[in-house]
Amino acid sequence: MPSAPSRSLETFPNPQPERDYTIRIRVPEFTCLCPKTGQPDFAELTLEYIPETRCVELKALKNYVWSYRDEGAFHEAVTNRILGDLVAATEPRFMRLTADFNVRGGIYTTVVAEHRAADWQPQPQVQLP
Repeated sequence: MPSAPSRSLETFPNPQPERDYTIRIRVPEFTCLCPKTGQPDFAELTLEYIPETRCVELKALKNYVWSYRDEGAFHEAVTNRILGDLVAATEPRFMRLTADFNVRGGIYTTVVAEHRAADWQPQPQVQLP
């Protein structure tokens, strides 16, 4: 098999570090295991971030997400862990991870975790007519 699960998050230099811009990445096939039952949990992850000096490399992100497939994790814990690992790898100005989990026991769960660099302030939002 040419690729394998990995917790390594490769990055590359931000091509426009002088500009605030948003990168949005949708991961529709996240899977981990319920820590209580061992049954699979499925979620769609949405990563949104404003890079500082580094961006996450997508194949590395795919292999990183894959590494959770056989790991038991509560929704809240795995969302915050993934955000923490991505923040450590890229040191963004801002990052938000939304984990929208499929139904489990008749209950849907969405977990949203955010990071904001201490010295970063967002630009005012532009309202277009």
